[in-house]
Amino acid sequence: MGNQGLFIIDQKDGLSLEFSKLASMMEYTRVTTLAEVRGLTVGQLDFLINDDANSIGMLLAHMVSVERAYQIETFEKRDFTEEDIQMLNPALELGKTAREQIKGNPIEYYLEELEQTRKKTIDAFGTLPDSWLFEQAPYWGGQPMNNYFKWFHVFEDELNHRGQIRLIKKLMSASET
Repeated sequence: MGNQGLFIIDQKDGLSLEFSKLASMMEYTRVTTLAEVRGLTVGQLDFLINDDANSIGMLLAHMVSVERAYQIETFEKRDFTEEDIQMLNPALELGKTAREQIKGNPIEYYLEELEQTRKKTIDAFGTLPDSWLFEQAPYWGGQPMNNYFKWFHVFEDELNHRGQIRLIKKLMSASET
């Protein structure tokens, strides 16, 4: 995919205007994330800067789990089942178990997971009215939160972890010299 229209927040085919705006921001975030990780080796994806760190592979798996969690939360409007928690973890929580289990995967594995999860999100966006984005419910600490903010948080979380990926790559590069 080229960068044609990447810097334009506007109407997207198959989406209403508000969902188009959201999808435009999510697309830019994803393109810039993918630019950071394409071509990384399994060793680079699994590199840990210390014994308590997250690897790039762990962070990519986390991005997938966060998006899946919000698909359940917002599209299905339900709490997580035990089955959901097993699917989402250890990538959602990260930590020791994730370090033990999320490794050895080639970049293509993570790219496919990211792509399939995002496709499900965009497909669902195409079925919902703009008013859905503004539906509110109590969330963190009982504060009112709307679906728009929840989906903003999905790509805001990705942006945060993309920054970590950039830092890991710099530290990895420094350790190779």
